[in-house]
Order: sequence, then structure tokens, then C-alpha cells
Amino acid sequence: MSQPFEFTVKRIRFDENYQPSDSTRITTNFANLARGPKRQENLRNALRMIDQRFNALAHWDNPKADRYSVQLDIVTVEMRMAGGHSQTPFPAIEILKTAIVDHQTGQRIDGLVGNNFSSYVRDYDFSVLLQQHNQKRAGFSVPERFGDLHGTLFQHFVTSEVYRQHFRKPPVICLSVSENKTYQRTGNQHPVLGFEYLPDEPSLTEVYFRKMGMQVRYFMPPHSNAPLAFYFFGDLLNDYSNLELIGTISTMETFQRIYRPEIYNTNASAGACYRPSLKNQDHSVTHIVYDREERSRLAVEQGRFAEEHFIKPYQAVLQRWLADQVH
Repeated sequence: MSQPFEFTVKRIRFDENYQPSDSTRITTNFANLARGPKRQENLRNALRMIDQRFNALAHWDNPKADRYSVQLDIVTVEMRMAGGHSQTPFPAIEILKTAIVDHQTGQRIDGLVGNNFSSYVRDYDFSVLLQQHNQKRAGFSVPERFGDLHGTLFQHFVTSEVYRQHFRKPPVICLSVSENKTYQRTGNQHPVLGFEYLPDEPSLTEVYFRKMGMQVRYFMPPHSNAPLAFYFFGDLLNDYSNLELIGTISTMETFQRIYRPEIYNTNASAGACYRPSLKNQDHSVTHIVYDREERSRLAVEQGRFAEEHFIKPYQAVLQRWLADQVH
């Protein structure tokens, strides 16, 4: 069967004046920051942290550490189902796109897309489907074909003409390391990404992203406190420039320092053998307001939204389409 949906891409600038729209996934990190009485202060401080981290990593020909600033666009990917009863598009994905402003040359350098990746269908998979599947089981297990729909949808977007019209390169998605895995430092060192780490075993997130067509490598950038997980297509170390990678690192490390200070804003850096923990008390907070409990609760609500407005209404169409992809 032909593809049962079409993608559209919308952008809005993420700056200190940003206010989430009614359709924005509130669990998205950047949207969570832009709420409450301290919203503008939160945004201003987070953006300042990103710029400072960028200049610290891009230190060559940058003696005052003020040569660059990072501009961020929120990219919303909507899907419209062919022959659907409702003309309201489904908000499939939200991500951040970076651009780097070089104040010395006046040049605006295109950065990478993929930062702060969030998805309603992923919320459904992890916060609804997976929870229901394990509710009355003695041991943890994963439903059959878990992540197949999300992974296939994502790959179709990345290989679509719409994606090529908007973005020069495939996405790089940078996430936190897993709290229940151990990471071993290797001798491999990249000038920007830093030392590479290897996990003791694949995480569920790794398996899930593999269905999205992405592989993962773990690196701890210079002067960072913990490794980051970089999910990518192709060759991470050779397909992207240093400035492109620094844009992703500075953006995502800043968000992780705010949201997971127990791992990324600690008072000691990860050693040769590292096991992250959200119970680590030896850390500093950034004083940027963030409600982690609310974010977990909203992930369930938005997973149910995906179930009600996308998974159930189009279940038969999606199952036929997925079966066609296998053959």
C-alpha cells in the first residue's frame, strides 16, 4: 500500500521570549523551562549556559571566549493521515535545530537537527504500552514488536523529500546515559567529543533507537562530568564538522545539567569505570526551575493522547502499512 500519511515541518525560534503553543508537548525539555513566573529568567540563563559551553569547546581563535553564539529553532513535525476523518494534523515529533553565529566573521553556520528529540508515539510506547504490558508480570519484559511503528515512522520521515527540503544532514540525537548500565572508558579520544565509553550491555533505549535506524556511541566531551549518548546515521566522527558537533554538545549538555544534575552537574567527573546514578548527592543545582515529577506525569498523559488520537483510530491502516514494510 502507499504511504498513508504526509509530513509537514514548522519552525519557531527558541529564545528568551518563547512561549509554548497549545499543541506543544509540555514534557519537552524546552517547553517545561518556558512556564511559570521565572520562565524568561529560565530561558535567558539556559541560553547563556549554551553559549558559554560552546565557546569553551570552540576555544581556538577565540581568546575572549565570546566569538560564537547558538541560535535554536523548535522544529515540529506533523503528520496528516490520508483519508482521515479529522483534518487536524498529529504532532509526531519535536526537536531543536542549531545554528551557530560567528561574530568575528558575521557568518551564520548551519548546525544539526535532533536536539531534545521528543515524540508522542515514544511516550505511548514507554509510558502506556510498556507499563500495561508489565503491570501483572513478575519480571520485566518487552512487548512483541515494541518500537516497530515508531522506528518505521521515524525512518520514513528522515528519508522523505520533506526532510531533505529542510535539513542538509541526517539528525544526531544526544541523550543521557542510562542509570542502570556501567560504562568503561576506552583509549579512543576525539578532540571535541572527548573520550569514548562503552556500555556493559545495550539499554532498552539503544534497542528502541536501533529500530529507528540509528546506532549509538558514548563520549565524554572535555571538561564534562559524564558521557553523553550520541545516536546517529552514518559516521559520527567524520560526517559532521567540529562546530556542528559542538552545537549539539553545548545544547544538550546544558539541558542535562538542568534536568539531571545528579549525573551532569556533579562535583566529580566520571572515572574510567562509570555507573551513573540519580541518587548521587554530590552535585550542584543550576537554580533553573524544573519540575521533574510533573514531566513524568505528563509523559503518561501525552502517551494516552497518542493512543486516543493516532494509535487506535488508525490501527488497521498502520498495521497493514507496517506489514508492507517487512516485505
